[in-house]
Amino acid sequence: MSTSTPLIVKPIPRHIAIIMDGNNRYGKAKGLGRGAGHIAGKDALDPIVEYCREIGVEVLTVFAFSSENWQRPPAEVALLMHLLALTINEQLPRMQKYEIQLRFIGDRSLLSEDLRALMSDAEAKTAHHTAMTLVIAISYGGQWDIAHAAQQLAQQVQDGQLKASDITKEKLGQYVQLADVPAVDMLIRTGGDYRLSNFLLWQSAYAELFFTETLWPDFVTTELAAMIAEFAQRQRRFGKTSEQVEMPTLQSSTDIN
Repeated sequence: MSTSTPLIVKPIPRHIAIIMDGNNRYGKAKGLGRGAGHIAGKDALDPIVEYCREIGVEVLTVFAFSSENWQRPPAEVALLMHLLALTINEQLPRMQKYEIQLRFIGDRSLLSEDLRALMSDAEAKTAHHTAMTLVIAISYGGQWDIAHAAQQLAQQVQDGQLKASDITKEKLGQYVQLADVPAVDMLIRTGGDYRLSNFLLWQSAYAELFFTETLWPDFVTTELAAMIAEFAQRQRRFGKTSEQVEMPTLQSSTDIN
């Protein structure tokens, strides 16, 4: 697995999240039939996954179908569900070959039994892989995620296992989706819109945001590489001052001297 895209400077983001937007507009602009843009979007994922694995990204999370997407026309929803099943079937051999763990997040109760079974099977067959983790968000919403975590804690309070005063942001953070992987370092949205659209709201609290006019089917590894190079130049302060962030580096330099 290799690409012609040059490697970029460090630090590499540990966790990249992508809102894959613009499939329908791509199809219309190309004069393609209904749904063809979504098919093109499905095919655009493979080189991005390959590149992320090659440069050492630990987790790549992509937004495939949101909680709000259920409101789309039934024919489009049916097509998207079909494409998701195709994606899982196509990705599974690749995940096994390149030792990538495949995971899914979202409200599975709304999905068909067949799709749920397909997702669980893929997760089980790749659970032991450690080269990278690919997370596909299906029927997912950030507000649902936080509410679902709160419900679990509320149940523990009701059962007497926990006091309300014990609930902290750290405690709540243990129950949101992907609590066991690094927080999102870098969130990318393709398609020209400048919003998060209810995606990984908790996990992206300190993510560096990147927006591009490029429609998802046209998004390629060279553009991703340029974004990661910019990411490496940004100073991530997490509420601290620039001086506080720079101090450990200066201290290390003094220690060496």
